[in-house]
Amino acid sequence: MSTNAAMSEHEYRENKFFSIFGSVPEPPFDDAHEQTAVWGRRWGCSSDVGRLRVVLMHRPGEELAIVKNQPMPEIGGFGDPKQGWYWMGRTLPDLPAMQRAHDDYTRLLRSEGVEVVLVEQAAPGAMKQIYTRDSVIGVPGGAIVTRLARRVRRGEELPVTRALARAGCPILGTLHGSAVFEGGGFAFIDAKTAVCTQSVACNAEGVRQIETLLAGLGVTLLKVAMPGYRIHIDGSFLMVDVETAIVNVNELPYPFLAYLQQRGIRLIELPPEDSPMSLNCLAIAPGRVIMHANRSPRLADRLDAAGITVLSCDYEPVELGGGGLHCSTAPLVRDPI
Repeated sequence: MSTNAAMSEHEYRENKFFSIFGSVPEPPFDDAHEQTAVWGRRWGCSSDVGRLRVVLMHRPGEELAIVKNQPMPEIGGFGDPKQGWYWMGRTLPDLPAMQRAHDDYTRLLRSEGVEVVLVEQAAPGAMKQIYTRDSVIGVPGGAIVTRLARRVRRGEELPVTRALARAGCPILGTLHGSAVFEGGGFAFIDAKTAVCTQSVACNAEGVRQIETLLAGLGVTLLKVAMPGYRIHIDGSFLMVDVETAIVNVNELPYPFLAYLQQRGIRLIELPPEDSPMSLNCLAIAPGRVIMHANRSPRLADRLDAAGITVLSCDYEPVELGGGGLHCSTAPLVRDPI
């Protein structure tokens, strides 16, 4: 047989091989059966209110030892500009009280059928590692690891990445370059629409990278410019049911409020008498919310009147650090709506 004939036979066998054992792009990565077969379960979130199945959290620990009695009256708390840490509480952190509050919260979540995945050890000196919301965003098929804006928070990304790997959660993207973006600046409105803040904590390059990743998942990203130094949208807008949201109307631009109303989203306004931290709650299922109800009685009454079930959790020792129930959770799996 000639060389050409031998090559032709080789090519024939190669073509036959790939016609039988070729590339299989379908079903897509986030298909339920594909995810289960390859990754063990269907990962990710396509809403902020679907039944919560898996959440990433961190129990506060020795990383808080970096906080010293160094008052900074100009910020109303404590801090060290050289080291980059800051604590916005009126008193220094009470670690045992924070741990008790966090344990109570995780017990409540588990009693509701939520699997809690823990970041086992914080990055050195990462005294805000408890606020896992900011370092990872659950999206259809997996998660995006963000890049945190402030110096004291840089480094949280590595323990989070390790925790995701241990859990077997696919990482669909990691922000890079000059991008900064924190998960508190992101929210789903529905399975095809999300919103993010444009702020000091979510810069233009961070927004661009998040938008590119979401576009590949068929999700449109709306952008909302926050007033002044407000950094996260979860302090002003929070979905609590499929078509119901809590809003702080004083911190959201009118065009976004008008957009929500045009879509038929029912808006429950934060009562002016309640603390802005009242908005820092977590939907664990459509119309089922965990919040610090004792500190937010008027908002709790409004939610009750709207048919929203409120589960109460006293989280004050953690809230003194500037973040609440919502900040302390990064959903990794929610049921589709």
